[in-house]
Amino acid sequence: MKLEEKEEVTLDAVDMKRPRNGEIWDFELDMPMADGGAGVILGLDGGTTSTVCICMPLIPFSHSQPESLPILARAVAGCSNHNSVGETAARETLEQVMADALSKCGSKRSSVRAVCLAVSGVNHPTDQQRILGWLRDIFPSNVRLYVQNDAVAALASGTMGKLHGCVLIAGTGTIAYGFTDDGKEARAAGAGPVLGDWGSGYGIAAQALTAVVKAHDGRGQDTMLTSSILKTLGLSSADELIGWTYADPSWARIAALVPVVVSCAEAGDEVANKILLDSVQELASSVKAVVERLALCDGKGAFPLVMVGGVLEANRRWDIGKEVVNCISKHFPGVLPIRPKVEPAVGAAWLAWNFFMKECHREICRS
Repeated sequence: MKLEEKEEVTLDAVDMKRPRNGEIWDFELDMPMADGGAGVILGLDGGTTSTVCICMPLIPFSHSQPESLPILARAVAGCSNHNSVGETAARETLEQVMADALSKCGSKRSSVRAVCLAVSGVNHPTDQQRILGWLRDIFPSNVRLYVQNDAVAALASGTMGKLHGCVLIAGTGTIAYGFTDDGKEARAAGAGPVLGDWGSGYGIAAQALTAVVKAHDGRGQDTMLTSSILKTLGLSSADELIGWTYADPSWARIAALVPVVVSCAEAGDEVANKILLDSVQELASSVKAVVERLALCDGKGAFPLVMVGGVLEANRRWDIGKEVVNCISKHFPGVLPIRPKVEPAVGAAWLAWNFFMKECHREICRS
């Protein structure tokens, strides 16, 4: 593209004038000027537990198959949800993981053509604008920047970058998000455990901890969860759960107890089994709400349901993901469950490529 070639002459100069965040970008000082190639794209998946950045080359997909794009580099960092760790920490995490990815593949900011940042905690246009502001402080002005909720990247990871259908994420947190072919979108849940995300890993584990406390003080029935959770945490009594929980009530730390709940349910514990059954209903109701609001299924038509997150992984006899699909199928027989073969950060990179190419096409048509 001639437009890109003209921009390349001055990109490094623009880049070097921009303020650096400490030593994060110092690796660029030892790198040669950009070579005028097609450049790279960055896709980020930022969640409550971790943040992943994927770097891919900006080249056409062979036969329109996005999976043919090679991954040049992958970098991982911690939580980038500003609702969980605050804006300063979230911004530093995002900047560091992008710098790490570019450094690993020998590229610099002047080589970047597009960035798609899909991060949890983006629940309102003001969230998007704030994060776009962060990105504009980091990259040269010619870089195309796109900010989405992390659920959008998860959907794209199962549909080869196409925004159509519904995605259900159930990991530490949970959200259902959907798109129609004409761009309409809707979401359900995703507001955090305080506001009702009880199908999440945090929700499942928090209910299990509550069941242990209730059994201990006489408000609930005895449960195998008590001995299993205490053993897992290295505690000697249910009274110690209070101190353990509030010493660090982070979502991911609590959610790590989900395998214990599943094991107890598989062993026949009624309390654990009920917690999982209730969670299945919660997750299915989120998908149902999105599908109905978008009219994705008329009762006969098919639509993809991308399923992402540790809670939905089919590696246990008590298969939460399978039960969710069975529940949804009763209302929407045309549901087509998809378990992505790539991680959401790759979906974000595919989105960056799609968004970038569409904008370039529009510019060419206008010129």
